[in-house]
Amino acid sequence: MAREITGTSRVTVFRLLHMWNPRRVAILAYTSTGESRDTAAIGYIPFPDMPDVSLMDVAARHRPQSLYGSKSSPEGCWLACLGYSSRTVLKPGSIDHPEAAWAMQPDASADIGGMYGYGKVVVGRFTFDDPALMEQARSVLWDGDVPKMSAEDKPAHV
Repeated sequence: MAREITGTSRVTVFRLLHMWNPRRVAILAYTSTGESRDTAAIGYIPFPDMPDVSLMDVAARHRPQSLYGSKSSPEGCWLACLGYSSRTVLKPGSIDHPEAAWAMQPDASADIGGMYGYGKVVVGRFTFDDPALMEQARSVLWDGDVPKMSAEDKPAHV
């Protein structure tokens, strides 16, 4: 995928239960990027003892074709909706930073043709430049959200 994307913008951080069995939770960040903020950026925030998350796979498991039909990327549309909705109606414990510096290592992108005001969505590994914001982002987790992982399952990046 493309090189690292960076920016300073409004960022919403929220918790997502994305798998029931085994229980898997992720910390997600949503913002926009691009010259006219026409690209939705949704990333998972890495946390020790939590596996990386393929957000396109998470979206596919929700069968977005039933909602978005034959759009070029129903998964991308579902992810843009997830981010947009997380900001529009903040869940308890979510965090909304009015302006924060961040970086994303993209895993995938998709054209979504204007859905939720975006032409494109990009997903990947998201980090804040400020270590204090990284710690604050991790505070959205609930007790019991972090699974115990074996040494083989631990992500190499933490």
